[in-house]
Amino acid sequence: MKKGITIDSLEITGISSEGKGVGRVDGKVVFVKETVPGDVVNARIVGKKKKFLEAYAEELVKKSDERIEPFCEHFGLCGGCKWQHMSYEAQLKYKQGHVEENLRKLSGLDLPNVMPILGSEKTSFYRNKLEFTFSNFRWLTKEEIQSDEEHVRTGLGFHIPKQYNKIVNISKCHLQADPSNEIRLKVKEFADQHGISFYDVKNQEGFLRNLVIRTASTGDVMVILQVHYRDQEMLDLVMNFIQRAFPEITSLMYVINEKGNDSYSDLEIELYAGKDHIMEQMGDLKFKIGPKSFYQTNSAQAHKLYKIAADFADLKGDELVYDLYTGTGTIANFVARSAKKVVGIEYVEDAIKDAFVNSELNGITNTDFYAGDMKDLLANEFINQHGKPDVIITDPPRAGMHPRVTQLLADLKVDRIVYVSCNPATQARDLEVLGEVYNVEKIQPVDMFPQTQHVENVVLLKLRNK
Repeated sequence: MKKGITIDSLEITGISSEGKGVGRVDGKVVFVKETVPGDVVNARIVGKKKKFLEAYAEELVKKSDERIEPFCEHFGLCGGCKWQHMSYEAQLKYKQGHVEENLRKLSGLDLPNVMPILGSEKTSFYRNKLEFTFSNFRWLTKEEIQSDEEHVRTGLGFHIPKQYNKIVNISKCHLQADPSNEIRLKVKEFADQHGISFYDVKNQEGFLRNLVIRTASTGDVMVILQVHYRDQEMLDLVMNFIQRAFPEITSLMYVINEKGNDSYSDLEIELYAGKDHIMEQMGDLKFKIGPKSFYQTNSAQAHKLYKIAADFADLKGDELVYDLYTGTGTIANFVARSAKKVVGIEYVEDAIKDAFVNSELNGITNTDFYAGDMKDLLANEFINQHGKPDVIITDPPRAGMHPRVTQLLADLKVDRIVYVSCNPATQARDLEVLGEVYNVEKIQPVDMFPQTQHVENVVLLKLRNK
């Protein structure tokens, strides 16, 4: 089994947590992208590791019953929607399976049955935030390369997976509702017409770098244009066009980024027109979303996710709740009316400022928020000062909780922990430690990201031998 060799009639029997089809040859696992369990393919090997092979399907010999026709012309090129060639029913089945497999294999715990995954009513146009990248040297398709025509090399779209300098120019994205597509297309057209330079990531030159579009259920729209250097005349030209062409934009902002990467969490974002935020509505709660604020990208599913977290917390009104990794305080404010007090902790200071504002907006007076590194801030001194919690809700990033945080939660021996995770593998790792003190009572997966392999999972832990 060497690179370049074709494996004939390889049956795809499973799917990996990264979204690739899984087959076996000579006892070795073969990962084949863009395949579905039940497919039979002729697969060409493109990578060889000690324990597995990587391949792509040269020919589809037999089509799986779970395979459907991808709806997006960019499928297979851009980094998103890797599962749109699979029926949504199958997507939910495999996501449920990944949660079960990760939690049982990696936690080593005796677990209850995983409840049926909660699917999303919207399977396209469900995101409230997208980030597009400008490039002066976009990716060309095979058809474009083979044609004799000259092609415009500027692009505005998404990165090709694992290719930091390769951008697919997006004609239509099925992830975010209008005016997202129209804004992106018209901004690119305007920049091309006026000869405005697109960023060259290798040489780190060019004006236009990045375009962020955020939409809200309230109808608010935020657009953030990221440019490489300050050229006020050029900036005014583009920003005035965006403002005139899209009067529905309620928050128009820009950021000057002279760094080597596109992150702007440490940079000043300047307001050009409108407000410095948009408003999101969740039930009867309002949330202020600033340019650096984290908010779940699937608003409708986020509401369902928080309802599950609140249900698992089972608050009676007299509890002290700690909300770890609180972000802009969405979960904290969501459960505050059912608790005596909620204390939120978050690393990003700007997010904590928004959390206070969100409490004030909703007339909530029993919350308090603190900014700091979780592993350093959440310690015995903090707990002695603010009180031992009765319930802990934790929603960490994909890497999971720091070992010191996990161990502290085990040592605290609170009544209940509600663990919300976007990565069942790291969640399982943390549950192994917590499982020494707590029993896992409920497990509820939630599909926040249709057409992708990603899944959220909520776990309820109760103190053992209370």
